[in-house]
Amino acid sequence: MRADTPLRAIACFDAVMRTGSVSLAASQLFVTPGAVGQQIRKLEGWLGTALFVRSVRRLQPTAEALSYWEQVKPALRQLETANLAVRGLRDRQVRLSLPPAFASSWFAKRMPLFTELHPEVQLHLSASTDTVDFNDATCDLAVRHFGGYGSDVNAELLLPDEVRVYCSPAYRERLQLQSLECLPGTTLLYTTSHAHWSQWLSSVGMSPDSFSSSLKFDQSELSIDAARRDQGLVLTSPWLVEEDVQRGLLVPVFDAVLKTGKGYYLVQAKDVVLGEAAQLLRRWLCEVAQRVQQH
Repeated sequence: MRADTPLRAIACFDAVMRTGSVSLAASQLFVTPGAVGQQIRKLEGWLGTALFVRSVRRLQPTAEALSYWEQVKPALRQLETANLAVRGLRDRQVRLSLPPAFASSWFAKRMPLFTELHPEVQLHLSASTDTVDFNDATCDLAVRHFGGYGSDVNAELLLPDEVRVYCSPAYRERLQLQSLECLPGTTLLYTTSHAHWSQWLSSVGMSPDSFSSSLKFDQSELSIDAARRDQGLVLTSPWLVEEDVQRGLLVPVFDAVLKTGKGYYLVQAKDVVLGEAAQLLRRWLCEVAQRVQQH
């Protein structure tokens, strides 16, 4: 590497690309937006090309910026990994990304078991359903709900998934939901991450056109909460309502179950060796998931 390589400027550039904003990048780096802007201009001068098209409200990366970022991300990730290893942090901390509903239900219920077993591990959690980009060095492991196929990651199935219908006991009683013939009078709670109502209804010989009432949510936890509050029927994964069912807040209705072809997978980068803490968490997650399925 050349002695004049502007590493600080590259770090600022990476932060702007990840956040899409100079102000957000500055907040992450604990500097002022002006300082970030100065570093970006320094990098542009060093590279001899514009990296952003600037307007009043937007900063649009150029084609050169996008290409350059794809090439420097792996190097930045390796640098971060090396830094953590030398500082000894990789042996103590692990960063895990989880879907919000899965994090607040299945994982939250079991997290105390891990922290009691490994009090020395610093666990950093983030909630997201976005595609994981391990190049940005924000997580070591991730759980994602998908089909398990990815060319740049290793994905290990934790929990196979299916969906079934749930509602509150009060809602079931009020509408006397004894059979499928009662369905057209209900309110369907749609959720983006488990958008399987059409398939489920088709499997029982019905169509969404038969229903005049519905509510739509972009997050599973919102639709599940609406079901708890007697607002309708939610079609979701048993893993997301496990504790609600145990506490009697939700009850399964009807016997029809739909296999989604997806599951909750534990994902990690292919080309990075996990630190000791991440390896502990990975083994624990796999063991717990296996035990859950055996009961």
